[in-house]
Order: sequence, then structure tokens, then C-alpha cells
Amino acid sequence: MKAAAPYFLLTAGLSPILILTTASTASTASTLSTLSTPNFATSEAGNPFVDGFYADPDNEFYNNEYWVYPTSSYAYEKQTYLDAFSSPDLIHWTKHPNILVASDFSWANRAIWAPAPISRNGKYYLYFGANDIQSDSELGGIGVGIADRPEGPYRDAIGKPLIGKYHNGAQPIDQDVFLDDDGQAYIYYGGHGHANVARLNEDMTSLGSFGDGGSVFKEITPENYVEGIQMVKRNGTYYLFWSEGGWGGPDYAVSYAMSSSPTGPFKRVAKILQQDAAVATGSGHNGVIHVPNTDIYYIVYHRHPLGDKIDANDRRLAYDRLHFNGDGTVQPVRMLVHDNFNDGNMIGWTSYGGTWDPRSNALKAGSSAGGKALLHTNFGDVNLSADITIPASNGGDAGLVFRASNPGIGADAYDGYYAGVGTGGKLVLGRASGGSWTQLAVVKADVRPGNKYIVRVQAKGNAISVYAGDSTNAQIHVSDGSFGSGMNGVRVFQTDAVFDNVRVEHLP
Repeated sequence: MKAAAPYFLLTAGLSPILILTTASTASTASTLSTLSTPNFATSEAGNPFVDGFYADPDNEFYNNEYWVYPTSSYAYEKQTYLDAFSSPDLIHWTKHPNILVASDFSWANRAIWAPAPISRNGKYYLYFGANDIQSDSELGGIGVGIADRPEGPYRDAIGKPLIGKYHNGAQPIDQDVFLDDDGQAYIYYGGHGHANVARLNEDMTSLGSFGDGGSVFKEITPENYVEGIQMVKRNGTYYLFWSEGGWGGPDYAVSYAMSSSPTGPFKRVAKILQQDAAVATGSGHNGVIHVPNTDIYYIVYHRHPLGDKIDANDRRLAYDRLHFNGDGTVQPVRMLVHDNFNDGNMIGWTSYGGTWDPRSNALKAGSSAGGKALLHTNFGDVNLSADITIPASNGGDAGLVFRASNPGIGADAYDGYYAGVGTGGKLVLGRASGGSWTQLAVVKADVRPGNKYIVRVQAKGNAISVYAGDSTNAQIHVSDGSFGSGMNGVRVFQTDAVFDNVRVEHLP
């Protein structure tokens, strides 16, 4: 975190408002603490947190780094490889391509799905589904790759599927592997609405049996189960997560159960992650990231972005905070929108005119006649804020766009609202429609070049309020119902500007 120092924004007829500006350097101790203990409300540098079409993420913590292993989200015939991503801080991610390829497995040729990583006895294992078999007469199922490093390459450990048949009606896909505190490993899996658990032997490449007459597979299907199983243990309680709904549709979601045993019974408690029509749809098939030696957890999952979706495979990776209640139950997950650009990119943003550069851990905008950078969100009643710096006194302004649609290149080429500050001495609110501009309100402001201003908009129904700084009193209030919902983002007009800590969320 950065140190803060006060300065003042003056508005007409009002007392000075205390605002915080951020110092240019941060203490080494604080930076190291942030890197070693990522304590975020959501992905600080934005969701999606990596670029590309990916789905079905699982994860592990290897060698002081967070590793995420997803499915490559394409047509089944193109799903012939797996990539991985590693990060020391859950902000900066390194891509490791082709860590496992189907050609290294004589029996696998398509539909390489849902990798499940684990390490034991100095080796790294990656379990995956292949070929999308629909009956016991087909070759395929769950395989296991073995490697000397987290990034592979993973080679075939046994020369055949570990699980290659249907048992208890469960298609052999969507596996998760869990190593309990007593050293016993389990594999959970299942598609077609059925879930099984089996014991893995210590070699991690063969199955054991339960002490109930020698059965190998135990059905544990909870209510509403579809696929995408995940096991997590916290404070002695076993949490089983799974996906409900259709993977290609908007209603894909995550529910969970709790048990005192790794083999259940698992009684459904609640749905905790589902679509938010303002943020994304089809949110499901999750992993759980645990920050070591803390009670900090994140749910990592895939979702469909809003906007022009290419097809059902347009799935992207995201993570949000996972909170537990005092009784151990899981709180519903909030899909938050935040970008501090600390990863040096603007994944998920689309620019319309102007020049945009996120490489300095903030978003630098070059001067233009109305250049915009927008997120494909669709908020109506909304809190939107950002830290804004205008480097020079040139009469221009920079600020926030909200409830926007039909964006294009041009000064007012969108339908929606804009609230901005300028070194010419104003805080302004207006709306653009079909290329024309209507000013709704303006107040005098002492905006000084080089200072960082927190600008915030609250829009609820027709009521729109604009705040500058930490004040709880808005400097602008208007009533306007021209636009009810739409995209959010930032804009400049005839000035350079720097944007940081963009936050978008539903009003309480």
C-alpha cells in the first residue's frame, strides 16, 4: 500500500473537502507484505486475470507460487493441450504453454478437460479427462500425467486411463484430487449428473478400495449435482463444491456441501456463485485458492463475459474472495469489478479512440477528443469510482463514464453519462447521446495539476450524485432518467490523464 497525504478540493459555496493523494513510493515492508499475503476483495488487477479462452480452473501452491491449471476453451477437436499460469502474488501471471499435450498419451486425442494438479513424493501429477467418452465401449476417461516440475512436461504415467469406464452412472471427467492430513489421497469426479469418490494409493497412479467389502468407487452425488467437483478442507470440515446448470448457458453456477468425512455424506447447503447480469454470466466449475498460513480463500472459476459472445466456449478465468461465516458455512460470492492495473495490462477493457498505456501500474491516457476505455459491464444502480490525475494545466478534463451503450470513436460517440474533473476549475456532469453533449451540472473546483483526485459516482434510478474526494457529501445532485444501465469506464477530453483503482459495484 502507498502512503497518503492530504490536499483540498474547493467547490463553490462549500468548505474545503479533504482528499487523499498517493505518494509516489511505497514502503518496502508494506510491499513485501502485500506480495506474501494477498488480502484482496477480488482480483486487484482485474478479471479476467489472464488473457485467452480458458475454463475449468484448478490450482495448487507450488514453490511459493500460486499455480492455476485450466482447460483450453475451444471446440473438442482443438482441445489437445493444456496450459498453466503461475504467480507469486495473484497479480502478475506467467503463462506456461503446452505443459501437457495429447500426443504424449497414446490413448488420448481430443477433449482434454479440467486438469487437477497435486504433488507427492517429489513428483508433480496432473489428472485430466480425455475424449469425452459416452459409453464403456469407447476409449478415454481420466488420465494422469507425471512431471518433475509444476510446468511439466507431463508424460503418461501408466499408458492408459486411470478411470476408463462408467461407474454408478458417472462419466469419467471433471476430476479433483485431494490429499488429506493423514496421507490418504482421494479422487473425486463425475459428469452426467453423478459423482464418485475413490481412494488413490500412495503411488498416485492406482486406485485402492474402501473397507466395505472392497468397493473401489463410492457414489456421493449431492442434490442438483451436474459436474465440476472440487474438495477443500478447512478447520476439520470437508467442503464439496460442484457446478449446476449447463456449462454453455448463463445459469451455470456453483453450490456446496459440508461433511465431517472426506467421503460424505454430502448434503447440499446452498448455491454460492451464480451469474450477475451486470458483470458476467455462466460462472462455474471452480477451484479454491488458499493463501498459506492464513484464513484467506478465493474462488477461482470461469465465466462468460458480457457483450458480443463468440460462442459457448467464450469463457474466461476470474477469481473473487471466498468468505466463511462463524459456523463454517460459505457466504454467497460477490463478483466485484476492480482494476488497479498493477499487472501492467488492461485485459477486459475496450478502447474507443485515444491512446492507452497500463504498463506503469496505472492507466495512462493520451490527450484526445473524447477517447474512452470501457468495461463490458451493465450496471444500473451503481457505485463507480477511480483515482484520477491530470498532469498538466491545459483546460481539458478526465473522468468516469457510466450507463453507456453504443460506444464509438469521437468526442461524444456513445449514449450515456460522464462525470469529470478538469484543471480549468470544474467538476462537471453531463450526458452524451448520438454524438451530442448535454451538460447537466457544473461546480467550481480547485483541481491542481499532478494531484490525485478520487472521483465517485452514485447512480440510483434517476438520482445521480457526483463526489470528489472522501467527503460523504456530494458536490453534484441531478435527476435524469435518460439512460438506465450500461457500460462503465473512463474518458479524457483534450488532456493527458492517469487512472488508477477503478471500482464498480452495485449500490447496497
